[in-house]
Amino acid sequence: MEINPEEESKEILRRYRGLLRAANNSKSKEDRKKIRKAFDLALDLHSEQRRKSGEPYIYHPISVAKVVAGELGLDTTSIVCALLHDTVEDTNLTLEKVEDLFGEKERDIVDGLTKMSDVFEPGTSAQAENFRKMLLTLSSDVRVILIKLADRLDNMRTLAHMSPDKQQKIASETLYMYAPLAHRLGLHAIKSELEDLSLKYKEAEEYDLIQSRLRKTKAVRARFIRSFCAPIKRELDEAGIKYEIKGRPKSIFSIWSKMEKQKVSFEEVYDVFAVRIVINTERAKEKMEIWRAYSIVTDFYQPNPDRLRDWISLPKGNGYESLHTTVMSPTGKWVEIQIRSERMDEVAEKGFAAHWKYKEGKGEKAGGSQIDNWLGQIREILESGDGDALAFIDDFKMDLKTKDIYVFTPNGDMKTLPKGATTLDFAFLIHSRVGSECIGGKVNHKLVPLSYELKSGDQIEIITSRKQTPKEDWLGYVVTTNAKQKIRHSLKEVERSQALNGREIFSKWAKKNGLLLNEGNVESLFRKHKFDSAQEMYFRISIGMLELDKLKGFKILQGKFVWAKGPEPNTSKKTVVSEKFVPNAKEDTLLIGESLQKLDYTLANCCNPIAGDNVFGFITVSGGIKVHRKNCPNATNMLSRYAYRMMKARWSSMAATQFEVKIAFTGIDNVGLVNQLTTVISDNMKVNMKSISMESRDGIFEGSIKALVTNTSHLKDLITKLKNVSGVHSVERVDEEV
Repeated sequence: MEINPEEESKEILRRYRGLLRAANNSKSKEDRKKIRKAFDLALDLHSEQRRKSGEPYIYHPISVAKVVAGELGLDTTSIVCALLHDTVEDTNLTLEKVEDLFGEKERDIVDGLTKMSDVFEPGTSAQAENFRKMLLTLSSDVRVILIKLADRLDNMRTLAHMSPDKQQKIASETLYMYAPLAHRLGLHAIKSELEDLSLKYKEAEEYDLIQSRLRKTKAVRARFIRSFCAPIKRELDEAGIKYEIKGRPKSIFSIWSKMEKQKVSFEEVYDVFAVRIVINTERAKEKMEIWRAYSIVTDFYQPNPDRLRDWISLPKGNGYESLHTTVMSPTGKWVEIQIRSERMDEVAEKGFAAHWKYKEGKGEKAGGSQIDNWLGQIREILESGDGDALAFIDDFKMDLKTKDIYVFTPNGDMKTLPKGATTLDFAFLIHSRVGSECIGGKVNHKLVPLSYELKSGDQIEIITSRKQTPKEDWLGYVVTTNAKQKIRHSLKEVERSQALNGREIFSKWAKKNGLLLNEGNVESLFRKHKFDSAQEMYFRISIGMLELDKLKGFKILQGKFVWAKGPEPNTSKKTVVSEKFVPNAKEDTLLIGESLQKLDYTLANCCNPIAGDNVFGFITVSGGIKVHRKNCPNATNMLSRYAYRMMKARWSSMAATQFEVKIAFTGIDNVGLVNQLTTVISDNMKVNMKSISMESRDGIFEGSIKALVTNTSHLKDLITKLKNVSGVHSVERVDEEV
């Protein structure tokens, strides 16, 4: 690609001006001066760098800053930090220099962003530790994560220039952590775009199919929305309510999720779009005006009573406020209607960023304080400073995805907990000590155990005892990160105090046996018994699991352990070991079924890949290779956390093995149906069946078969033939439940 420096300079200036236009909250002369200084510095430092697309690297920080300014509506400090977010890591700029030029706050945010740069790199423990550090910064200044999400959004928008394996890795980690984090912070627009872009690379065919269907139905949809909204508009105008009506399709990812979950086609997803009524009113009158609008809507259209969601009286944990209802249109279609104020709409789109803007005033308790509380809890957990980082990242991930329930203390104070939370979760939410000493609770005045699952509206009183201490099995009774981390912390404290006793026992034993008490001897003993640390060994000694007087296979010479050697060479029986895979530096491709490459691999039970499926190899902890389908239910988690253990894999043309698949089908029951199905399978398609099961209920049948096929085209032919059998409604390949 030929580079034209003059054209590039013009383009950089054009993009910079676009950033300034987007920066509505940075209009003063002082703000513009600060942004210009950061831009000039970033331009100079990145001048020699280029992106994978061949474009100047400076395009990226400008794009990130534009998202921060326009789509998130953040302040000048955030724009400056967005422009500088890669400088400390990629250039010779130091944090001290950032502080000299801009200030302490800018230094801290750029430092947080630099720490985040390797959060998802290989080496999972280090990765999880970095994630913890990043969250610690997040809980003190949320702008770090907001800028990082803007950075990830720009990376996803330009992902086409990356190699396919990098696309899979980045899309997987985006779905695994970044999209849920955007959701938890209330960034609906960014969350939806991150999910859509991830789907574009993970499930390209399905993405293209839904996108083309949405394009084709756009005009029909617009006509339907116009006629549907006409009577509502008339009535709202007469009532003197200031409003704006928006009708737009749901995100591609949410449509795809519904198709997957409900096993329906695009045409059968009834709420492909939603109508939003945004009311322009002062804050004190919001609730009244929204319910007035709801009354007008339901005067014309019959609502579904099971689909009313009031997030105005009880906002979601991420600050989201809106009234949702689903009504029946004259054409027999269900239509989702969202009614909210302009303030609520901005908070719904920009989440925590908009919450800052509206923090003053009485309404603060409704939206933002729940996010503040959540961030405060994260900070408290992280500052305890111990516990398993990987366990934390998994617990935190669950915290991001959960829906909320609302429960009450005996005094009537409302508390928010994730769905599935128990008596013990509530106890730890009140205070660490209350949780540690909890022996049960009273829910609505009835006695309940620690593991009782709470429901919205429950009133809980915790019963404690000073004799109570946290137990290992408590980890199975709680779902919140907060409770799990506090229980682990308490268990570690107990282990630490018992380890001191174990150390004393070891010290006396060593003295009696003439063993020197040095680091080498301690390490020699704990490694010999495969303990992770000296503390674990001392703990085992203390509780009697490692009896020092019964130790065998060693001598003590000159105060040191000397362990007995194993058997002499060539005296033990030989065992046949399969040839292990040794990675080839040049080609990391696993040719499945290629007899020339004697590779030791197994097919994963979770997704049962067959010849022709898009697959990848995954190196397991034991060193073997498991082969998974790229759309395996576990793939997103594996690729986001352990991408460095992934290998490219493809089927060799020589593969002539038969693979077991499970096919499920439904339809209208009629006489001779089983016979027709088995004829298609066994006689026409020459497929061997391993099992068949069918169940008929009220004239509808459901069934499944396990059959042996040679590849994906063989499977597609079989599914097509089965669909053509009279009475059969749907046929699809399903994963085994493991």
